[in-house]
Amino acid sequence: MAEPGAVARHPHLAEPVAPGRVRVDLHLHTMWSGDSQTTPDELSDAVRATGIDVLCVTDHGAVAGAQRLQASGELGCRVIVGQEVRTAAGEIIGLFLTERLSFGLKPEEACEAIRAQGGISYVPHPFDELRHALTADVLGRLTAAGLIDAVEVFNAKSSEGANRRAARFAADRGLAGGAGSDSHEPSAVGAAFVEIPDFGDAWSFLAALRSATVRGHRYDAARVWRPRIVPSTSTS
Repeated sequence: MAEPGAVARHPHLAEPVAPGRVRVDLHLHTMWSGDSQTTPDELSDAVRATGIDVLCVTDHGAVAGAQRLQASGELGCRVIVGQEVRTAAGEIIGLFLTERLSFGLKPEEACEAIRAQGGISYVPHPFDELRHALTADVLGRLTAAGLIDAVEVFNAKSSEGANRRAARFAADRGLAGGAGSDSHEPSAVGAAFVEIPDFGDAWSFLAALRSATVRGHRYDAARVWRPRIVPSTSTS
């Protein structure tokens, strides 16, 4: 039982990490995604409450929000520009992007377009039958072709079985593993993350993921929709 007057601990609060290491949530959505209404102010509050050091903003079909948040510094943490891309065979995340990727690309085309921007091809929620995940045969084909850089081995919204299968897949093929909240609303930010050595660019980030410690827990609370004003993203 908490002491009288004690401040409640945030359920995703990250513990202090060793010097030279940072906490990264690799998969997160904002109001620039069609299925999320999380505003920059709410994200800023969540960053402060959870102690996350780096957010990969991976909106569906958009990079404008991530670019704004990275440039403004308004979240109080570092931001990696990403996008969750709906390909013809499931979703792929591009990290360290400079431009938006088109909808409906073939998975090979999406990976090649990510690489052309100097980015990292990251597979979200593999083996999760409730998501738009790449099928096992497509994932195997992309991996064999050397087009996949990293795999999400812990998604806070996926089942334990799907996460275990993803971790085995990455380990068996020597791929780096990441973790993310897949947050679509503020309370989920930081539910899953990795602790990695600090990094300076896409490729040092990928190298750091190879020594990642995965943290977090399953968290898929119902989104709380409430009356409020969400800023327009139509001109961003």
